[in-house]
Amino acid sequence: MISIILKYFPNITPTQQEQFAKLQSLYEEWNSQINVISRKDIELLYERHVLHSLGIAKVIQFNPKTNVMDVGCGGGFPGIPLAILFPETNFYLVDSIGKKIKVVNEVAQALGLKNVRAEHIRAEEVQDRYEFIVSRAVTEFPAFYRWVQNKISRKQFNTLPNGILYLKGGDLKEEFKDFKKRVVFYDLKDIFSEEFFETKKVVFMPMT
Repeated sequence: MISIILKYFPNITPTQQEQFAKLQSLYEEWNSQINVISRKDIELLYERHVLHSLGIAKVIQFNPKTNVMDVGCGGGFPGIPLAILFPETNFYLVDSIGKKIKVVNEVAQALGLKNVRAEHIRAEEVQDRYEFIVSRAVTEFPAFYRWVQNKISRKQFNTLPNGILYLKGGDLKEEFKDFKKRVVFYDLKDIFSEEFFETKKVVFMPMT
């Protein structure tokens, strides 16, 4: 339910409340045609997908005109919830599976999101640069880093240095051992009280 969003983001506008409220029916409808969310998770959409995506917004408040790329966005997470929350930030969502991008485009259109662009393309093929690259556990981090390491803009105008914001759960010591001097871990259990977030983290890696 949208109440879980209001619990942690009480100052969202009526328009944003309306957009968040529409997500359940939109994803139920599209998920019945193209499976982008597991069947058991669709009933827990707001906790496990929407609020999880918004964990990034507890680490950084993107400034207007910031360009963010969501790599391996699937059906639109974390990009769509972040685009609702930051309407003046530009989001570019990419995935290598075309039917998932179709869902993203349809959802963004239904919500009236003017700050979302989605494309069926591999991250390695993207030519532009972005202030931040976000993703939700799309692959092991060393491989992800190789995909995106040359796609960070040098133009700085946010409270955090430009870089990667990666949503991941579990024991991350081994996966991040080669990056441990460069990354910062934010425990979502310290921000969200729900049990789902017990091992979930936002991993921030500055890239400038």
